[in-house]
Amino acid sequence: MTTALFVIDVQNDFTEGGALAVTGGASVAARVTELLRRDRSRWDVVVASRDWHDDQGDNGGHFSAEPDYVDSWPPHCVRGTTGAEYHPDLDVALVDEHVRKGTGTPAYSIFEAATESGESLVDLVARHGVTDVDVVGLATDHCVRASALDAAQAGLRVRVLTDLVAGVAEGPSAAALDELRAAGVETVRS
Repeated sequence: MTTALFVIDVQNDFTEGGALAVTGGASVAARVTELLRRDRSRWDVVVASRDWHDDQGDNGGHFSAEPDYVDSWPPHCVRGTTGAEYHPDLDVALVDEHVRKGTGTPAYSIFEAATESGESLVDLVARHGVTDVDVVGLATDHCVRASALDAAQAGLRVRVLTDLVAGVAEGPSAAALDELRAAGVETVRS
């Protein structure tokens, strides 16, 4: 059994003060770091994802001047900007693998990501022999949800650590956790 921790999109634009701020995002960054410093041996590999959007165009309709906040959004996590960087309270020295998603196209799940060298998340998971995944990060009702669902559909045993996620809105976040449980994902505290 090989266990991975997926740290989803703990970036400046998704935390307080960012373009698409999630209340509690900075706290998630700090608490993920605290957990990794205290108990890093729980995971064989730690993978962190980032939205990494193009600075030109609408990224496949993902960016809009009049966003609907369902399928289109204001510009965020544009590569090369402070907003696209990891939140400073996330200690990236504790991360083994970094993947990026959403370059030129909408992307929510970590399974749509690749390393800088182009290795897909699917290949990365296979290379490490991952069987079990714990998911933390931002936002519960969007990218955490999509990543955990895709991990379960890929046949992995998946847990979302509910004290290490934060969502855009309470109702949709609760609905996302219900959907995940219905899909066989465990929801537990770290």
